[in-house]
Amino acid sequence: MKSVIINEKLCIGCEKCVKDCVSEKLSLKNGKAQYNAERCILCGHCYAICPVNAVTLTKYGEINEEKVSPHHIIDSDNLLSFMKSRRSIRRFTKERVSEEDIAKILEAGRYCPTGTNAQDFSFTVITDSLADLEKDAVSIFRKAQKIGGKLSAYIRNSTIDDNFFFKGAPLVIVVNGKGKTSSCLASSYMELMAESLGLGVLYSGFFIAAAKLMPKISKKLPTPDGHDPVTCLVIGHPDVKYERIPPRNEAEINRI
Repeated sequence: MKSVIINEKLCIGCEKCVKDCVSEKLSLKNGKAQYNAERCILCGHCYAICPVNAVTLTKYGEINEEKVSPHHIIDSDNLLSFMKSRRSIRRFTKERVSEEDIAKILEAGRYCPTGTNAQDFSFTVITDSLADLEKDAVSIFRKAQKIGGKLSAYIRNSTIDDNFFFKGAPLVIVVNGKGKTSSCLASSYMELMAESLGLGVLYSGFFIAAAKLMPKISKKLPTPDGHDPVTCLVIGHPDVKYERIPPRNEAEINRI
């Protein structure tokens, strides 16, 4: 079965999908859009742009009737203030993150842009096994701090307490991928969604280091073949409130 099906009875030959096709795999024949499957990346532009809903994407197993939200409905000044106001949170309450909020965070990550529509990332949601994972990671880091070596350079002056990695937060999401770019984009989308829900986020780079270096930890993190841990989002309800936006250095900008 073709991955893109054009319903010729509905197609009005407007050519919008043909002109917008990223892979140039659509053409107009006898007044109807035609699909050539070769090298199509299934980005969904044709599905999104069709004014009469004549396009079906069979690969994804879902039909999304959700309408596109006009970007101008998000006030740019409010968005900029929101982005400037974010802080890395290291103090969390014990309140659990609801399953509804977790679903929204993951959905935001799922819809981040990826090159050639690769969607080459996966998510590991950690809730019930947080304590065990942190205990293992803390034990390993304490040993490394005493022994010395490459890892100890990062943690030499750190106080490694029992909440060193997850700060008492109730939720951790590890983003895994074949490359860093897509995983980092997904993480950024998820972070913004989490903060829009009133949650705090911390990127735990130390835990990613532990997961990559220590088989005892990496074996406990289910990931698809070819995927490696890229980012670790520590998420929970903040137990701290910041009053103002701190200053930053001027951006270094070069024009050519």
